[in-house]
Amino acid sequence: MAGGGDLQGAKKRKREHAEGKAKPRPHVKGGGDGAKRKKHSAAGGYAADGGAGEAVARKKTPVTPKEKRLAAKEMSEARKMKRKRHYSLEKELTKLWEKMRCHDVSKEERSKVVSEAIKKMDGKYLDIATSHITARVLQTCVKWCSQSERDAIFDVLHPHLLDLSRKKYAVFLVKKLVELASKKQFASFISSLHGRVAKLLHHTIGAAVVDYAFQRGTKRQKRQLLLELYSTELQLFQDLTLQSSCCLIDTISKLGLQISSVLQYMTIVIHKILEKGTVEYSIVHTAILEYFTIADKTSASDVICQLIPLLTQGALIIDGDEPSNAPELPKKTKAKKKRSKEPLIVRIMQTREGLKLGISCLKHGSAKTRFKFVLKMDSIYPQSSANTSLFIQFLICIISIVDDTKLVSKIVIQELAKHIKQLIFDKGEISESATEVKSENEVDGVIDDDPNGLVGMQTVSESKKDPLQRRHELLIKSELAETLIQSCLESVGELLRTNFSKEVLYEIAVGGKDNVLEGLTDRIHMLHDAIVSDAAQPKTEDIEHAFENFFSSRVIRRMIIDCPAFAVILWRKALEGKCKIWAEGHSSKVVAGFLESPSKEVKDLAKPELQPLVDAGILKVPDPKVVQK
Repeated sequence: MAGGGDLQGAKKRKREHAEGKAKPRPHVKGGGDGAKRKKHSAAGGYAADGGAGEAVARKKTPVTPKEKRLAAKEMSEARKMKRKRHYSLEKELTKLWEKMRCHDVSKEERSKVVSEAIKKMDGKYLDIATSHITARVLQTCVKWCSQSERDAIFDVLHPHLLDLSRKKYAVFLVKKLVELASKKQFASFISSLHGRVAKLLHHTIGAAVVDYAFQRGTKRQKRQLLLELYSTELQLFQDLTLQSSCCLIDTISKLGLQISSVLQYMTIVIHKILEKGTVEYSIVHTAILEYFTIADKTSASDVICQLIPLLTQGALIIDGDEPSNAPELPKKTKAKKKRSKEPLIVRIMQTREGLKLGISCLKHGSAKTRFKFVLKMDSIYPQSSANTSLFIQFLICIISIVDDTKLVSKIVIQELAKHIKQLIFDKGEISESATEVKSENEVDGVIDDDPNGLVGMQTVSESKKDPLQRRHELLIKSELAETLIQSCLESVGELLRTNFSKEVLYEIAVGGKDNVLEGLTDRIHMLHDAIVSDAAQPKTEDIEHAFENFFSSRVIRRMIIDCPAFAVILWRKALEGKCKIWAEGHSSKVVAGFLESPSKEVKDLAKPELQPLVDAGILKVPDPKVVQK
């Protein structure tokens, strides 16, 4: 019962409470607390409503595209103001930068704008140099400012140049300061690199600055940078670098260094560089070439294996035949992906020293290494085309020592055929590969300015195929010889009168070394006829005659002496009965060539007409003991 009473009492109290709340409270004169609260609440509610309306007016949700763009811009500006320390200055400098880099601005106006920008940046160079936008402004100012302003900037940043060399955006400013530095400033920068060359070459950004200084330095400064990669002693003691000679072997001998310790130190340095992938630089190429002069077979093979890593892991993907369901990548990502997949040697072979290194790796690599080289020729050629002369030497090296002639014909010879005219007129480099494939031992001397024959170590593997057989397969079976002859037929006159290109014409006209073009006799006779037709033309003022031109007269003389078939045709169609006209000047070389010929048929053919000219002193025949080629 007690529990029931309590429950009823609770319900009653609840009901009374509800009824009490519903009843109006008594009015208190003068405004009681309730009235005050009511008035305050009403006023507060009005004020709140008004404030909300104003806030909505201020922060109105953007509707139109223009409003959305403006709102996004305001938000971006606010974020940049918080994030960037010198954002206001950056905006000012950007406006000045747009003025100073215009092509149509006057020199005086640009100088004024540059000086204004430098004044705004004064005292803030270090912060500005690391920013994406302002670093470019400062770089442009360094380019166009006065020497005194440039010196002031260099002096401020000089203690920090090595740190800035590692920064993504500041590195370009450092390179510009190095480019425009005076001799004294550049020497001080080279000195600041002492002891830090190897570490910077291990850095993907800093390596570019070291190589830039290496390329711009004097011969002595280049050696000073290089020698730090050779030994700990040379890195610690700067005086030793100033006393060293020009090559690593001489340095070791002169300074009394141990080859084993130098080899060990260089192995560590080079392997770190290769692991990091900073291999595009001339200083790295030169260091590796020097390393090969003292390296044993095992050490050299390890470096070569790193330079030419395995091209495939699992399935082979060639010429972009990637799975069709692969997601589309941005252009920059694609470039990075492609760069990470390509062998280091492809990136190396963009400089003269890099091509030398490529030849060295090819010559001293294994058969598998050479096979991979040939497979990557389509990638190497575009990178190396700027160094065409040395690249041709690289191709000669491939043609001379790679035994798989079918693969070489398919990849290398086809590439040669595409650019055959360009190669013929580029100092006639192709003539050497077309007529005389070198043996592997002869490839050592393929670069004339390398006293050690590229490298001093032994050849890793010997070629098994006979050079004559290889040459026949590469020239005849691949149809390269046919392409060469056709190109010569189309440009006979120009080839005759060009210093280096005439050598190509000569080699093909005489049938090549060891008569390798014997199977193309008919085509060679067509070439003989084309040369004779050019030589049989009458004199004109438009073009120098083939007999009177310095280069063509000498190459025709050589053809007369070395190719009796050509000599007979030339005599009958161009010279018979006209020798007195051509018995003086450069053309006398051509006429006298018939009496110098070792062929009895040629001599007997020309002697009745030429001997009277010799007896009369009109035609002079060179001493047979003197070779005039």
